[in-house]
Amino acid sequence: MEQSAAIRCLRSEIDTQMKKYGYSLTKLNKLTGIHLGYLSETLNRRPPRPITINLLDNLARAFHQSPGWLYELYPGECFSDQKVSRPRMIPFLMRCAELGRFELIASTTSKLLENPKNIEILFYVAEQLFEKGLQSESAHFYRLVIENERDSFHDRFAISQYRLFRASLGTNAEENKEAVVRFELYYNRLAEDFQLDALLQMTNVYYTLENWKKVERCADELRELAGKVYENQLRMRDNTKPIEPLKSERHLVVYYGQGFLLKGVALTMQEQYEEAKKYVSVYSNLGWFKHLDEIGKKEVEKFRVWGKGNMLMLNLMTGNQNVLPDFSDFLEENPTDTLPYMLGMMEAANRNNLSVDDVVNRFSERLPHPDTVTTHIKRKQLFRFWYEKAIYNLKNGRRSCGINDLLSALYLAEKIQYSSGLRKMILLMLYEVDGMIEQQGIIQKMVEESGG
Repeated sequence: MEQSAAIRCLRSEIDTQMKKYGYSLTKLNKLTGIHLGYLSETLNRRPPRPITINLLDNLARAFHQSPGWLYELYPGECFSDQKVSRPRMIPFLMRCAELGRFELIASTTSKLLENPKNIEILFYVAEQLFEKGLQSESAHFYRLVIENERDSFHDRFAISQYRLFRASLGTNAEENKEAVVRFELYYNRLAEDFQLDALLQMTNVYYTLENWKKVERCADELRELAGKVYENQLRMRDNTKPIEPLKSERHLVVYYGQGFLLKGVALTMQEQYEEAKKYVSVYSNLGWFKHLDEIGKKEVEKFRVWGKGNMLMLNLMTGNQNVLPDFSDFLEENPTDTLPYMLGMMEAANRNNLSVDDVVNRFSERLPHPDTVTTHIKRKQLFRFWYEKAIYNLKNGRRSCGINDLLSALYLAEKIQYSSGLRKMILLMLYEVDGMIEQQGIIQKMVEESGG
């Protein structure tokens, strides 16, 4: 009775608008492009054909109504004798999410979840929104799945945890830390395809948090898992078994290479330069990877280039200034990688008292403006570059340039809410203002003790 009343109410509202504007079905057909017979079956037949959300949106435009018109009456079209119509419910929930009608989603899903099996509909909606790039909107449905899924080892529960983790990542370091800590409990419940993506994402988050031990651990797991998947694929090919393509976001060689690359980065940041070189040597030469398609070959070439640059940088870190001409040539040939390598060079210069003025003057203009950098990793790298460049200029007596570099770093630290970076800025600026930059060792010790 309730459903039929809602249907009558929905159609009576449409009928009121038709009378208000003096529209016939033929006029509506011309305004909406909806077939005349379909309109007649939907609005006049007894019992009527159910209204689709697409038709309702078209009618809203014809009647000059705002998006979401009569949505509060639409759930009656989706339920019939305690059964739900997926073809109508799914588009309706997606449109509600796109329009921010979460109060309507709440009331509809409350009724929907009277049957626990309908949780599959919520998961499907979440996946569709995620695929459309609407991660924030999808997060609402993933939370509903997590809250209502009785089996915490079900695939959709683990995938929802992963998607929610991805949707939660942003530019706020503390929020990213909370998100990765929550997700760590669930990533090993994912299928291997998703685990590859999850481990890479987790490693990148720990990279931005400068938790190098966690980066090492995740990189080790990523490398091991990618190697296992690779060996399994080779065995299936040898047995002439059909191979299902991986559902991962990237080519398999990417996960394998990134496992070595990120391990090398973590070791480098812990000043274990000779150990890091071993991992650089591996990802620099991944041409042995079998059954590479064109995408895979391009990824292997990327790793070769990164390996060349990172090996040069490691030589600088160990004080080998003779590689600076080769390093400069590398930057000239690879303009898209300027930021991370310039950062590494500045760190090496400060560590080993190298003179890198020529390279800085030659390539600094290539560095992005802080407001144009969108990823947290790049912002962090840019902050660290300006911080290291400030120290470099101050140590070399260029006080005005050093202060300007500090201000650039301070702007970025505030922008990304980087608390340990702010502490570094405050300590260094305080000592510089007091004319005590010569006590660099004391400053560095205080920065480290403050947790920076």
